[in-house]
Amino acid sequence: MTIAIYPGSFDPITNGHLDIALRASRIFDKLIIGIYDRPSEKTLLFSTRERVRLAREAVKDNPKIEVVSYKGLTGDYARKVHAHVMVRGLRMGGDFEKEFTLSMMNRRLYPELEQLCLMSAVEYQFLSSSLLKEAASLGGDIEGLVPSIVARALISKYGNKG
Repeated sequence: MTIAIYPGSFDPITNGHLDIALRASRIFDKLIIGIYDRPSEKTLLFSTRERVRLAREAVKDNPKIEVVSYKGLTGDYARKVHAHVMVRGLRMGGDFEKEFTLSMMNRRLYPELEQLCLMSAVEYQFLSSSLLKEAASLGGDIEGLVPSIVARALISKYGNKG
């Protein structure tokens, strides 16, 4: 069985993330969406428990996808769950440089862990969780950018300013 991990903070999960996850689930026997518990470089809107719940709801109809939270180095978690591939999404040029650097570090620390980058669908190339949160906080229309459960959660956090 080929297991892949798709790590990230997913604060919150977007339709862009889901596009990558669903496409990866067609390639691998099992895809684990690994929600990083507390990324040090980010201020989170949703708790780890909320991010896991939202992601699980978003992928509930795909039996090949599991959603879990984890702490520590992603490579260590990948070893723990016997994942041999790390899936990442690429939106534009800046993402490539970041993912290339990450891939080289992971190759040094975890030579058995391959990194597979999937290009984002055209309609989501601009989309990031931080941009989405900013739009939602100002009452912007986020329909079609997130699953409906995430849209409701964002409205609950920010109120309906639209």
